[in-house]
Amino acid sequence: MKIKLKKIAELIAGTVHGNEDVNISGVNSLDTAKPGEISFFADRRFKESLGITRASALIVSEINSIFKGPQVVVSNPGLAYARVAGLFSPPVPKHDGVSGLAVIHESSRTGKNVSIYPGVYIGKDCSVGDDSVLFPGVFIGDRVRIGRNTVIYPNVTVLQDCLIGNSVIIHSGTVIGSDGFGFVRDGAESVKVPQLGIVQIDDNVEIGANNCIDRAALGKTWIKSGVKTDNLVQIAHNVVIGENTIIVAQAGISGSVHVGREVIIGGQVGISDHVEIGDRVMIGSQSGVAKSVSPGDVVSGCPAMPHRLWLKTSGLITRMPQLNERLRNCERCIEELEKKLA
Repeated sequence: MKIKLKKIAELIAGTVHGNEDVNISGVNSLDTAKPGEISFFADRRFKESLGITRASALIVSEINSIFKGPQVVVSNPGLAYARVAGLFSPPVPKHDGVSGLAVIHESSRTGKNVSIYPGVYIGKDCSVGDDSVLFPGVFIGDRVRIGRNTVIYPNVTVLQDCLIGNSVIIHSGTVIGSDGFGFVRDGAESVKVPQLGIVQIDDNVEIGANNCIDRAALGKTWIKSGVKTDNLVQIAHNVVIGENTIIVAQAGISGSVHVGREVIIGGQVGISDHVEIGDRVMIGSQSGVAKSVSPGDVVSGCPAMPHRLWLKTSGLITRMPQLNERLRNCERCIEELEKKLA
């Protein structure tokens, strides 16, 4: 597929400087782009690559004199690049209809233009919406509802009664609806608390590979619209994740946490149970959050604290041995002075 640069500029609300009739057939990085491909420049660390790139055009925030080819000026090159990449992204591969090697209970329903690969299992009283794709090894438990245009990649498990919305993407190895971690101690014995709720995933959510999203003890674990999770994320029972929140790899969210909308949770963050994370909060990587965070706050560290305070605190850590030695010297001086004055 080839698209003229003028058309690309229109799609990303950019202005072309140079030959707008150049044909673009793909996207690539500055270093690896070939003639016919478009790249973008948004980070000065890659300035040296501008002089050697073979890209036919460039997406930039302002005209750059080093690159001699046509340039498309936009306000946000990274965002523009993502949208252009979507134009050239290959479509999701689809099996032709419903495979005869899939196991689908007779009481379940599939919509129009679905693609169900061999090796899929769909239990009783399920529904799969129009244009959805289920890859090999997908297990769909009884009474699950899956919306339209949803893609579920290989070896995903969606257990009984869970709800999956429209235009959802679930990557390989994820488990949705496993039991929440609920036990009550009876002396030395741990007595299981039955997990009777469900998981609800709303529209336009993307779940990374090898996520675990536990069903609620009662009610629902709720992932609201537009949420994006990275790989290896744990979301415990009765958690609510607000709209358009981003959760990065290896984050763990304990039971009954409520996360607001447009929150960013960094990698390896741990959040204790029953806390509230306000709207548009940012939590730095490897933070430990043990208490609620107010809307709009930026926190880091373990225990989590205001980000600027954490920067000051972490800067002192490597100096602790030196400061400790100075403190000991001060104590010795004070002791000597006290003896002289006694």
